[in-house]
Amino acid sequence: MHSLPSRILLSCFLMSFLAYTIKQFTPRISARFIARVSYEPVASRAMHIQSIPMWEGTGNNYAYLVTDDKSKESVIIDPANPPEVLPVLKEKTDSGAIKLSKIINTHHHHDHAGGNTEILKHYKLPIVGGKDCSQVTTTPSHKSQFNIGESIKVTALHTPCHTQDSICFYFEDGSERAVFTGDTLFIGGCGRFFEGNATEMHKALNEVLASLPDDTKVYPGHEYTKGNVRFAKKVLDNEAIRKLDEFSQANKETQGKFTIGDEKQHNVFMRVSDPNIQQLVGQNEPVEVMKSLREMKDRS
Repeated sequence: MHSLPSRILLSCFLMSFLAYTIKQFTPRISARFIARVSYEPVASRAMHIQSIPMWEGTGNNYAYLVTDDKSKESVIIDPANPPEVLPVLKEKTDSGAIKLSKIINTHHHHDHAGGNTEILKHYKLPIVGGKDCSQVTTTPSHKSQFNIGESIKVTALHTPCHTQDSICFYFEDGSERAVFTGDTLFIGGCGRFFEGNATEMHKALNEVLASLPDDTKVYPGHEYTKGNVRFAKKVLDNEAIRKLDEFSQANKETQGKFTIGDEKQHNVFMRVSDPNIQQLVGQNEPVEVMKSLREMKDRS
């Protein structure tokens, strides 16, 4: 049986050992806990893109409302039909969900820039777009940049052909990338050469836009995918075109669902070096292939 002093000595020893153990392991536990908290992924807020269909069943146009989620600053792209666009803008601005700062036009055609005058009656905004756009304020130079809110960087890419003032606008917000292509690039197709030629469209598609990161989402000015696929299937049979066909038959809208990387696979106008297409049109030079494809599409 232990004496009282022995018990006291034993208790002191045990308390000292426990204190030493806690001191040794607490920093390690804390370090592991801090490391776990520090390296957990943090959710990021990217730009918000809202499609506004216009003239559905006829022109099948799109306007786009793009918002920086942090600052709520927004721009409206190609708001050509005010009766369909203004209710959306009014609801968003009246509720404080957005702070509208600019109109952006991809080119001067009425079904893209024709709504500017009416929109300006309701919102006093600068207009950024091609030099021939109605009431344009600023025409950015090729590859010049501007910001929307705190996070979105916009690069203007001149792509003359459909019109000589055609500009595609490339948006970046962290890892999110999107390009608004007007009537230059459609999902699975391209615009008519109204004011330009095959050399210009080849440069626009296969040099300027093709140089964007493959994961850049494509937002065109029209929903023309079903018709583009019908033509593509006559020109080339590959898995990418079959998948695009399947998607377009199952979905009413295709904007923002495909990327520049996808277009390089299923868009025949971005495959002018494909041997099968070259054999079909009887041309080897890319610009001549582009010219032949557009002529075939115009006749189809």
